[in-house]
Amino acid sequence: MNHSAFFQIALYMVVLTVLAVPLGLYINKVMSGEKNVLSWLLQPVEKFFYKIFGVDAAEEMSWKHYAVTLMAFNVLGVIVVYALQRLQLVLPLNPQALPGVGTDSSFNTAISFVTNTNWQSYTPETTMSYLTQMTGLSVQNFFSAATGLAVAVALIRGFARHTVQSIGNFWVDLTRGTLYILVPLSFVFAVGFLSQGVIQNFDAYKTAQLVEKLDYTIPKVDAAGAPINDAAGKPVMEAQSTTTQTLPMGPVASQEAIKMVGTNGGGFFNANSAHPYENPTPFSNFLQMIAIFIIPAALCITFGKMVGDKRQGWAIFAVMAILFVTFAGIAIVAEQQGNPMFAKLGLDQAMNSAPAMSQAGGNMEGKETRFGIAASGLFATITTAASCGAVNSMHDSFTPIGGMVPLVLMKLGEVVFGGVGAGMYGMLIFAIMAVFIAGLMIGRTPEYLGKKIEAFEMKMIAITILIGPLLVLVGTAISVMVADGKAGISNPGAHGFTEILYAFVSAANNNGSAFAGLNANTPFYNTMLAIAMWFGRFFIIIPILAVAGAMARKKRLAATAGTLPTHGPLFVALLLGTVIIVGALTYIPALALGPIVEHLTMIAQ
Repeated sequence: MNHSAFFQIALYMVVLTVLAVPLGLYINKVMSGEKNVLSWLLQPVEKFFYKIFGVDAAEEMSWKHYAVTLMAFNVLGVIVVYALQRLQLVLPLNPQALPGVGTDSSFNTAISFVTNTNWQSYTPETTMSYLTQMTGLSVQNFFSAATGLAVAVALIRGFARHTVQSIGNFWVDLTRGTLYILVPLSFVFAVGFLSQGVIQNFDAYKTAQLVEKLDYTIPKVDAAGAPINDAAGKPVMEAQSTTTQTLPMGPVASQEAIKMVGTNGGGFFNANSAHPYENPTPFSNFLQMIAIFIIPAALCITFGKMVGDKRQGWAIFAVMAILFVTFAGIAIVAEQQGNPMFAKLGLDQAMNSAPAMSQAGGNMEGKETRFGIAASGLFATITTAASCGAVNSMHDSFTPIGGMVPLVLMKLGEVVFGGVGAGMYGMLIFAIMAVFIAGLMIGRTPEYLGKKIEAFEMKMIAITILIGPLLVLVGTAISVMVADGKAGISNPGAHGFTEILYAFVSAANNNGSAFAGLNANTPFYNTMLAIAMWFGRFFIIIPILAVAGAMARKKRLAATAGTLPTHGPLFVALLLGTVIIVGALTYIPALALGPIVEHLTMIAQ
């Protein structure tokens, strides 16, 4: 790793830590109902919402009531987003007169945005109207992030409380998370993006004159739109040319802000954060990376404050930081080393080679020159450590090891800071698992934060840990066996397998990024991935709420000489080991069939 990459990682961690502390304390005040710096402005709005929707803010819910309310709200969200897509042709704010979206694509997209996945199998700028983007997709960016935040806070309350039956009120948590946290942060970041040149308008698309005529070829189709093939079965190509280019417009900065702050990831444009209208400068790129992690990092501080021991929060933060820096270093080094197969072509990818015979310091395929390898590798690590999925480079073009880093981070359950709320409740599940393993080793009933970990909690935790691998491995296995699944592969061999594996890992873990070589906009993949997204989200949330309810009912035990401290270096090391062993080793056979064998093939050539 060169000095530039080291500096970027170090600067990022310093800025993130400095911002996380005050934000974490602020989140604690907001979610605890205490007065905060925005109460004078937003408390009347909060009370107004409770009044018109008939919510009693003082009434708390059991975990079952909380879960049913959460599920009903999210099912309603799916229906609304689906309807907006299907009816957008007859709705306003559609200057391009874009038609209604197809059935399977609408179904996939509705579930995608409600589950905080933002998987996009379509081209946004040619598919979604401004109204659909704003009132459907952007609104769900707020609500899906607020849902994850609410679940994390409910679980923390379970540890902080004792001998009670309630874990909070979902409507109150959802409202406060959206109104006090997501909206103000999104406003601040939107202004920052606007200052860097991210567009924000409602204009019709612009037509720009090219400097010179562009010649290109496209597959020839018949009157019905079906491709025409020659005698050998290959597509017949026809020549085309143009002297103009269509430039899409739209309210991008506002959606960009919540896309990052809410760890959603769905881009206004198909190229996502590699598009200059979404991410024009290195500084906007840095802002986007900070926006992705700022709430997940702050929740570590919130956790320590809510449970009454700041050291607990810093222990979780330390585990996340160690894993993040390690994986970021692996990804950047892999990309800086480049592809050794280029050497046979006389092309040197080393940093110090002659400019006429080299690329810019390694594997630059699929990366923007305004960001380079270090910022691209760092962004890829951040977006897949969190459940974000926004990309400023094409992961499909990474080296096998560089591309394996995003895969592994998602397979860990995205607990390395992770998504808004999702990273925290995911890491706390691993923390419970860690103390359970420690208790087995010494023959003592495991405890975490003074609460005994018993059979019911471990059953719920087993479900949360196993549901992801079940969805990923079964979905991938089906897709590589059936014709509809294999039809979407663009690359043969190990890389083609990795494209499918990556899609299901991304969907089941609610990330949304993709190895772009897979054609997933088909009824088969739209349906299969929608199933993975839905169950990957809510079959984890419901058991976690069950754990929160069980913890809240338990008495808090006093620490004794035999109690395992969960705030020191020993616990940090134990938790690190648990995350790696339990979270990653499940997928070793699948990784061996994909990126590992691809890497071995590459270096053996």
